Amino acid sequence: MLKSYVLTAFRFLQKNRSFSFINIFGLATGTVCCLYMLLYVREQYSYDQHYKQAENIYRINSSLKRAGDVHNAATTSPPIAPALKNDFPEIQQYTRISIPMSDNRQLLHYQDKALYVTQGAYVDSTFFDIFTYHFVSGQAATALSGPYTVVLLQSVAEKLFGSTDPTGKIIRIENAGSTHDFKVDGVVDESLGKSHIQANVFFSMNSGGIGDFILQNDSWASNNFVSSYVKLNPASDPAALEKKLPAFLQQHGGQQLKSIGMEKVLHLQPIREVHTSTTYDLGLGKTVSTRFLYLLLLIAVLIQVIACINFMNLSTARAAKRAKEVGIRKVMGAKRNDLIQQFLGESLLLSAIGVLLALPLLALALPYLNMVTQADVTLDLLSDYRLWLMITALIVTTGLVAGSYPAFYLSAFNSIKVMKGNFSNQISAAGIRRSLVVFQFVLSIVLITGIITIYSQLNYIKSRDLGFEKDQQLVLSFHTQDAKSKMTGLATALRQLPEIKAAGMSNNYPSQFVFNDMHIHTAVTNVNDAVETQYMLTDEKFSTAMGIQLSAGRDFRAADSGRVLINETMARQLGLKTATAPGQRIFSQSAEASTPVSFEIAGVMKDFNYNSLHDNVRPFMLMYDTDPTDFSHIIINSNSKNYKALLGKISATWKSFLPNVPFEYVFLDEAVQQQYETEITLSRIINYFTLIAILISCLGLFGLAAFSAEQRKKEIGIRKALGASVAGIVRLLSGDFLKLVLIALLIATPIAWYAMSQWLSAYAYRISIQWWMFAGAGLLASLIALVTVSFQAIRAALVNPVKSLRAD
Repeated sequence: MLKSYVLTAFRFLQKNRSFSFINIFGLATGTVCCLYMLLYVREQYSYDQHYKQAENIYRINSSLKRAGDVHNAATTSPPIAPALKNDFPEIQQYTRISIPMSDNRQLLHYQDKALYVTQGAYVDSTFFDIFTYHFVSGQAATALSGPYTVVLLQSVAEKLFGSTDPTGKIIRIENAGSTHDFKVDGVVDESLGKSHIQANVFFSMNSGGIGDFILQNDSWASNNFVSSYVKLNPASDPAALEKKLPAFLQQHGGQQLKSIGMEKVLHLQPIREVHTSTTYDLGLGKTVSTRFLYLLLLIAVLIQVIACINFMNLSTARAAKRAKEVGIRKVMGAKRNDLIQQFLGESLLLSAIGVLLALPLLALALPYLNMVTQADVTLDLLSDYRLWLMITALIVTTGLVAGSYPAFYLSAFNSIKVMKGNFSNQISAAGIRRSLVVFQFVLSIVLITGIITIYSQLNYIKSRDLGFEKDQQLVLSFHTQDAKSKMTGLATALRQLPEIKAAGMSNNYPSQFVFNDMHIHTAVTNVNDAVETQYMLTDEKFSTAMGIQLSAGRDFRAADSGRVLINETMARQLGLKTATAPGQRIFSQSAEASTPVSFEIAGVMKDFNYNSLHDNVRPFMLMYDTDPTDFSHIIINSNSKNYKALLGKISATWKSFLPNVPFEYVFLDEAVQQQYETEITLSRIINYFTLIAILISCLGLFGLAAFSAEQRKKEIGIRKALGASVAGIVRLLSGDFLKLVLIALLIATPIAWYAMSQWLSAYAYRISIQWWMFAGAGLLASLIALVTVSFQAIRAALVNPVKSLRAD
């Protein structure tokens, strides 16, 4: 019987080639998208799953509250992790990681080779006791146990050493903090799995610089910049341990916290949840929002559902051609369950063909899809058994969803009526088909509205006045002590170029994470009411180069030590009037110092968005610094439109000061745009996959239009014989589908409005949703439907009425 079902299915597919092509192509196209999305989401959830005893590894996070401000950080103060290991037997091991936020680029030297490397991490010697890496060379047990030792990522080792084993060799490393020789303890790769710890070089903690500062630091309140991890004993209860942490923190750091008016709470976060958590700032790698992943899964499901709807619609539309087959089978003794099994089997066969056809298409499209999502999804059909489980589940789910309604619908035909040819009432599923078409276009209109809204918000971001000049701005960065020592002379030389209006130095610049902060209060304000303030170190030329406007007071002058520029928000939160704030003194009290540090306000800056438009402007200040080695960047404000010539002059000036350092630069507007990488990626994803969803919908609509034209060919012949024009026939056939699009627009509008309102709520500065966005989406959907249907309508209208009226 199974053989009979398969042969029948193949004969039906062969006989109805157009029907088969539309269904198989639609299923294959939908499956390519759906399967890629599933692989992408699976990859994002695969981070940090490969560590031994990963279920027992936790990151220690901090919630910091001061003067009403709450900051959730993926970091802690340096002494917390060692003290936890000492005080709680539940903790088997700890380790700490610090990737400098201000300037994390190292220059590696080996013999005559030099290589710039980013993401250098200072780690405790216990790092490889907790985190499992595959050692290509060297041993995990002994790595980083001595001072001034490093472990290199394989890609870095190959660039520096080629095929030579680097273990035991000495390399010289220059960075912003020091220059020193390091012994290579090993080489690791990432073959075991992906990690949220994005590091290319691992330094032993006892290697001077920031590492020594961490080892010697005893601050329990401030200096919350260290990523700390613990591995619990398998029998330990993390929830019970977390409840003990407030008393632990009070015992060791209560006095320090009280002295600066801070409340601190520690949390244990499972390592497997780190990559998909966006709750905490200062994480070691890029994270991805679970809302974003759920959205991708929703899009994947919707695209596959659209493909399934095509199958349902076309199957029920062609029910008349199979009615007699059902009647004969029932007369011959077939039960309804047998027929359901047959039709579900055909659906599963069609689904299997579509999914298996999708696999080579996905392999071909994978590089392009990865470009769209900025991901590194791979398709390993030979060794990844989970992939085949996913493919099997997709075939079964798609087959059952697509074939369920046609199977139950066709199997319900009354055998006597259909054998007599009286089955018109049995196959009146037009209402169901219309509903499914409406559903398809609801999805399409929602997605099109999403495209319009996201593009509008991104254009708003691009065009909004951020309060500083981002266009025609170049940023030069300096990563070694030697390079920093030449910054002042280089900046002076650059200012002599006629194309450069101004050049200022700083330790940071807008669009980059502001890593410096302190709590500021006035002389009459209690320390407990201090305002959390982010700040940058700059010279007297920086605000001019950035085009930052002042509301009151003056800009920095040379040798303006101890003075600051504050923004209007900071003045307001400190209770200062903008006009009278210049000349007043403000204070900051740290837990380590016995007396507060004071600053004089030189001027008040107009608020500007130094961070992304996701956030409101926060208290911020520029602090004048006389030590050029504290700076890492020169910001150049140019008036030239010939950037090729300008960059040539800047490069020549650079080489005259730093002949052995590669010339590198970034455009400030591009750096600002990178803050919205997630939105840009989402925009690309919705653009591409909406087009695919529309394509699949059009395929189904094309098939239904063809069926409708065929079903009404005698009506069309009569109308033409009575004088109806081709245009009138086209309006008649197209009008029914356009009504469905209008209904879809009415249903889609509130859904799209709610979805886009939720998405825009993540921005402090955002557009308003306008009526034309929905009207535009509806008009585009109508045009798409009209073009799709009109082809079949015109074709039917041009048929000779004599042929149409001829008896079948």
